[in-house]
Amino acid sequence: MIFTQSTRLTSSLFSLLFITGCAQVSDVKTNLDRENFKQYFAHGQVQIFEKESKFIGKYKMIGGVEGENCQVKPYHAAPDKIEARTNARRSAFELGANAIVFSGCTTVQTKQCHANIICYGKAYQVEQPSD
Repeated sequence: MIFTQSTRLTSSLFSLLFITGCAQVSDVKTNLDRENFKQYFAHGQVQIFEKESKFIGKYKMIGGVEGENCQVKPYHAAPDKIEARTNARRSAFELGANAIVFSGCTTVQTKQCHANIICYGKAYQVEQPSD
């Protein structure tokens, strides 16, 4: 009996489907849950403003926030200002803010970090204009 290439492929696919169909997959654990997604994208809900005079409508300051990015070892990637600002926006979101005004960023050395960038800002709740 001569098998053609398409017959072998069909036979292989059928065997693979048969074997995987009989396999039992149980208790698949993953970190994909609603809270992880909310936390990961939280910073996108906080808009960056240069200064308070750029706000449209009423606003109130909720509090000061900071975000940091740490370079643990000298051979790791250097700390990133953008990541530090993103972390500050996450902190602002956790306070209930939807806006942030950054006052500045600084690089420091600590016992835990070879180099560390910390960005400081003020978190605000800004009234959204109604259309």
